Amino acid sequence: MRFPNLNPAGKSTPRPRRNPNLLTPNLRTLGPGSVASVLKIALDVAYVMMILVTGLLLLLWVASIFIPLDNLNVTVSDGADGREMPLSRPLLLFGLGALSAYFGGFLLILRYLRKIFRTLTLGDPFQPDNVRRLREIGLILAVVTGGVWIVQGLVAARLAPGVMEPQGISDLLTPVFSVLVVFVLAEVFREGARLRRESELTI
Repeated sequence: MRFPNLNPAGKSTPRPRRNPNLLTPNLRTLGPGSVASVLKIALDVAYVMMILVTGLLLLLWVASIFIPLDNLNVTVSDGADGREMPLSRPLLLFGLGALSAYFGGFLLILRYLRKIFRTLTLGDPFQPDNVRRLREIGLILAVVTGGVWIVQGLVAARLAPGVMEPQGISDLLTPVFSVLVVFVLAEVFREGARLRRESELTI
């Protein structure tokens, strides 16, 4: 039983009417024309840019094998302080190789993300391939994080002792947390794919 709204005088008050012109926007997250499709376009652009950057670094790495390096110096700094040292060929190859591997790792991550968002655009995210892609993304993130931590430690110890500080264990907390989140998402997608498969078999 519903009772009318009464004001202090005991008289009923009409309910406020909803303005039909004030419509709540229906923001789609999956399917064509959704937020996922917009993010897919952004990932495509970032993927092309990452290909160009990685390709340029690889070309520079090959060119550094042949270009002369006489009387060239490099300044290694960590903030305001810096240390100038001669630029040797092994140092140049090491630096360009590390940068190429770093950007190459993120190029692979973008490649897998594009494939995942393609399934989101189609409205079918819980595919078994997405589980494998997320696990590979987590593995690449772990390798890149460990590689950066090791390389910075080597640079701080061998190339610029007293200038650069190696990363501590606390610097790994955020990257490790990100890796764990990706692996948890992979398990969520695996469970979603299993439930979808069971529902298809039931039907």
